[in-house]
Amino acid sequence: MTLLFGLITMIAAVLLARPLSYRWGRNAGYPIAGLFLVSLALVLSNAPEVLAGETITGEWMWIESFDIALRLHLDGLSLVFAVLALGVGALIMSYCARYLSEEYDHGRLYMLLSLFATAMLGMVLSADIITLYVFFEITTLCSFFLIGAQGLHQARPATRAFVITISGGLALLAAVLLLWQVTGTTNLTEILDDAGTVTSSPYAPWIGGLIIYAAMTKSAQFPFHFWLPDAMVALTPVSAYLHAATMVKAGIYVLMRFSQPFTDFWWWTTVLVAVGLITTVIGAVFALQQHDLKALLAYSTVSQLGWIVALIGVGTHDALAVAGLHTFSHALFKATLFMLVGVIDKEAGSRDIRELSGLYRVMPFTAVLTALAAMSMAGLPPFLGFVSKEKGYYAFLELPGHWGWIVSAVAVASAAVTFAYSFRLLWGAFAGPTQQRGLYDAAPAFLAPAAVTAVAGLLLGLFVAYLNPLFDRMVQATVLTDESHPGLSLLPDSIASPALWMSTATIVFGLVLFLAREPVDRALQRLVLPVTGVKVYDAAYAGLLHLCDLVARPARSGALAPHLLWPLGTVAALAAAVPFLGRLEVTQPPVSRPEDWFVVGLTVLAVVGLCVTTSRIGAVAMMGVIGFLVAGWFILLGGIDLALTQMTVEILTVAVAVLILRRLPETFSPVGMMRRGGAAVVAVVLGLAAGAATLFLTGRPEATNAAQWYIDETEEAAGGTNLVNSILVDFRGLDTFGEMTVLAVAAIGLLALLRGEAPADEKARTMDLPGDKTVLNTARKILVPLIAAVALWLLWRGHYEPGGGFVSALVAALAVVIARLPRSADYPSRLRPIALLAAGLIVAIAAGTLGLIQGSFLSPITGSIEIGSFYQGLTTSLIFDLGVFFAVLGLVVAALDRFTRGAVPHSDWLDPAAAPPPDAAEPRTDQSQPADNQPTVAEGGPR
Repeated sequence: MTLLFGLITMIAAVLLARPLSYRWGRNAGYPIAGLFLVSLALVLSNAPEVLAGETITGEWMWIESFDIALRLHLDGLSLVFAVLALGVGALIMSYCARYLSEEYDHGRLYMLLSLFATAMLGMVLSADIITLYVFFEITTLCSFFLIGAQGLHQARPATRAFVITISGGLALLAAVLLLWQVTGTTNLTEILDDAGTVTSSPYAPWIGGLIIYAAMTKSAQFPFHFWLPDAMVALTPVSAYLHAATMVKAGIYVLMRFSQPFTDFWWWTTVLVAVGLITTVIGAVFALQQHDLKALLAYSTVSQLGWIVALIGVGTHDALAVAGLHTFSHALFKATLFMLVGVIDKEAGSRDIRELSGLYRVMPFTAVLTALAAMSMAGLPPFLGFVSKEKGYYAFLELPGHWGWIVSAVAVASAAVTFAYSFRLLWGAFAGPTQQRGLYDAAPAFLAPAAVTAVAGLLLGLFVAYLNPLFDRMVQATVLTDESHPGLSLLPDSIASPALWMSTATIVFGLVLFLAREPVDRALQRLVLPVTGVKVYDAAYAGLLHLCDLVARPARSGALAPHLLWPLGTVAALAAAVPFLGRLEVTQPPVSRPEDWFVVGLTVLAVVGLCVTTSRIGAVAMMGVIGFLVAGWFILLGGIDLALTQMTVEILTVAVAVLILRRLPETFSPVGMMRRGGAAVVAVVLGLAAGAATLFLTGRPEATNAAQWYIDETEEAAGGTNLVNSILVDFRGLDTFGEMTVLAVAAIGLLALLRGEAPADEKARTMDLPGDKTVLNTARKILVPLIAAVALWLLWRGHYEPGGGFVSALVAALAVVIARLPRSADYPSRLRPIALLAAGLIVAIAAGTLGLIQGSFLSPITGSIEIGSFYQGLTTSLIFDLGVFFAVLGLVVAALDRFTRGAVPHSDWLDPAAAPPPDAAEPRTDQSQPADNQPTVAEGGPR
């Protein structure tokens, strides 16, 4: 339970961030940091058991039928990353309390940083691949909002980071689904224990490749490395947390967690080692090229991440242990350096080393802390960075044949450049004559978080042997074995150790590069690549937008025909391709009845009438007749629920059309013979295709057990006798909930994009229904209550008889339409679409949460009322159906408000000759923006 409480504590930090900020301003960072530490303490309370070789687990079932649960586990690997996310997070929060200005929106930043930490903690504790993916994606969303929080200047880099990392998230989703398909479970522990099933599957290369892609995008590996330095437009605390413990480390965690099944595949090792080495060299060279301290640290992170990925690719026990150790040491020195660069920027007003000099005289404590972190990054003893670097050399030498020496040589070259830019950072900011003598060291509270991580890098290097149990357990959790690696130590194995001499070479070459920094800098400044990652991304992004423009161009027409181009063209293409895909035959021709042909005949007559009429009202009426005939066909086939839905949709469509048509010309504009002939050809082709598809699909019945199972088990399993409704709200309840969410999003988009506006003057009001409205008002008073009662009745009985939340909402929408008919088009509705949509989702979630009592989200809880001979079944599915009712009604009300209130712009009229009369008022396109040279009400002029 402590794991769950730790996660709940972080959720509390997210929820309390804004209230605490309103109360204490930027100082709210301290109590939020306290919540981080409480969560860390809850996690660390299990550390003794983890270090003893146990795995702490907990499970809370969510969707039992799919075996999806909130499964948490804590092993050595999870413990390392949880300590980083929470420990560094607490320090960053404390740092924010002194870094941020009083005018900044502290609540938003603290909330997003807390959510960032919560997502990272949830990801490393997840023992279910579905929840792991969800938390993985939340980190992407958090980084997007954090990077782009400062304004338009940050929007483009934030978008680049989002698009690249979200593509990796989609790759991880595909890998998760393939793992689920191959193993039949989402339980991460069971999947890794059954690694043989994964590796023997033909999907293994795809799964491994997708995981590599997800990690490469998240951890900024070549060729996706450019988004990370580009994201340095974010605030320094955001950059520090993103680089040290969250976003980029999420990719490292995923690689390590899923490495066990793929370590023995040659392509896994080859890709990771090659990509890692390329990234570490590119990142190091670009870091040495930078003058901005923050940009230098950003490219440094790219380089260090490449080093870690290469070690994971080696895949041996020692290599994985060093990968974890270097992840830990990198978090310490990188968090320190980013925080101190923020201090320098705040105090000196610049991060450019060409503008900084001799700061050690006026900022001695900052200089000392920067030196500690820079020496750890450079890999000097006795710091933790030295241990992780030297042990990395040992790991690279474990590669077979000459590859070990080749890879080690590249690693030495990269480490030498790392040494050079580490001292470039230190020397550039603090050495030389002091140019800004009016500066002084930051307050102790401002330096304290950086001091903790800087000193930790030194102490953990001196006493690194005490970390052996932790990283032993980390490796064992990664490769699922009890074997231990030789151990971590500060001193080399012997004076003849190759790794010791490689470390010596690193320092020598690094010193040479540092001492020759001026000619090296001139050479690097001339290094201008013809192609950069940002340019490639921008070109690809622009090309994609152009392609989307071509695809969407037909939909921007005011005419109806172009909108049908893609869907009807796709149907025709599929019909043409079917004969080439395989042989189709009708094994059992469908049986027809005389009443079927009667409906067909009436439908043909209605279609002919629709094609020849020139009246808009007539066209709508014919469409309604066709809809009612289809509903009659459903009744003949026994689909009462389908017939009810079809009829209400048709009635509602006609009613809404009437409200819209009063603002349109009475007749269609004339159409030429050429266009009519083309439409006829298209109609015949598509009609034949649809008829053939119907014949083949209904003429090849294949017996399945699904339908009979629903018939036999619905009443017992769902407590209902209406098969259709039970499937929608019980067996497919999660699907229906997803569709409700889509409805809500569509309605919100409708409200945002089609802003209904009142007519500009009284002349527009003359377009409403003319004449005496006494009859309509009387009908409204009588029919609206009756229709509302029918809607409630259909909702109540829907689980047992024909009805349900969807059809009852449509019936209720009819009452809304009738209530609006006698009123002006700009009459404000008493129903609020957003409130209805929100109520629908909240009620549906509440019903699903009640199902957790039965052990699964949306699992129905059934009961009954018996009074004498009266019996009434009850089920929580009725509550869920109520949510469906509110959501559908909210969508319809949104459509009514937007489709019936605004005048139709000229560009949307199908007939240019049918434009409104000259004396009609020109509709305003944006009520908030007055026309040019037109005074607003505030200026004293007419609207």
